[in-house]
Amino acid sequence: MIRKAVLLLACAGWLSGAEMTVQGTRFLLDGKPFAFTGVSFFNALYNEPFHATPEVRRQWLGKFQRYGINVLRVWAQWDNGRGFVDACPECTLYEAGGSLKPKPLERLKALAVDAAARGMVVQLVLFSQESWRENLRLSDAASDRAVAALAQAMMAHRNVTFQIWNEMDNRTLDYVKIIRSVDPKRLVTNSPGFAGVLTGMRGEEQALDFLTPHTTRQHVRRHWVIAPKEIEYLLTKFGKPVVDDEPARNGTSDFGGPRVPTEPMDHILQIAAMWRLGAGIVYHHDMFQTGAGSKAVPPSGIPDPEFSPYHRAVFEFIAKGERYR
Repeated sequence: MIRKAVLLLACAGWLSGAEMTVQGTRFLLDGKPFAFTGVSFFNALYNEPFHATPEVRRQWLGKFQRYGINVLRVWAQWDNGRGFVDACPECTLYEAGGSLKPKPLERLKALAVDAAARGMVVQLVLFSQESWRENLRLSDAASDRAVAALAQAMMAHRNVTFQIWNEMDNRTLDYVKIIRSVDPKRLVTNSPGFAGVLTGMRGEEQALDFLTPHTTRQHVRRHWVIAPKEIEYLLTKFGKPVVDDEPARNGTSDFGGPRVPTEPMDHILQIAAMWRLGAGIVYHHDMFQTGAGSKAVPPSGIPDPEFSPYHRAVFEFIAKGERYR
């Protein structure tokens, strides 16, 4: 029935036009090698400037793409109380009973369509430990309904991957099973824990399509040497694609950030090492740890590649990915 439904969607022209798959340790988009190169944009579904008009949203996607970015990592839950830019109590994709809120869902679908037209991918984080620890959570039954509803709602958008948690692994395998029951072809991953936590519950890595750990950060010296070894271990052990997801950061020491000054070259060296391994990367902008009004946050609340000289140096390197991969 599911295959028939997807075929009918395709015939009707409702599919978003780009399908993400995996082959061994590689990502493919529409059957062609895809160099998974992302940026954290946690607030993307709740940022008003980004969605001012469809044309504005497409212009931002074009700008990200010019700097080598082909994946946006966005969150369904942005309702934590940490003071992050655009966060608010209502900023969640889920109603208390597990149904989906129309406005963020509509934005997610529109983003998926616009991204597909550019050969880009959306990595959607379903649940966040930040919300969980503030008791902003659904019951097990409601979360099951929400995951099933989201899998059904996004069925036509094959360039969207589901990341169950940001830095947690509560009931991950249960959610994977629910997604598979609705949409067996959806690519599913998980970020199992804080920096340096590479694997989750027993059997989790075998059940996922690709792996997205948060590697060791600046609390260990020379993270740009250590993190690639962690990723290489996972590639070798599990034989599936691995993404260095939300790696070492700069800026504030809050929320797991560095306690010593950092340099753009720290990130460039780490990214280059990941590329040599054939791994994906998601660059992490410090704006999400400092909040609106901070000097690290663009007025738009969008992780603009050109906003700060620090980040621009890294983005300019990422833009030359074909030269250095």
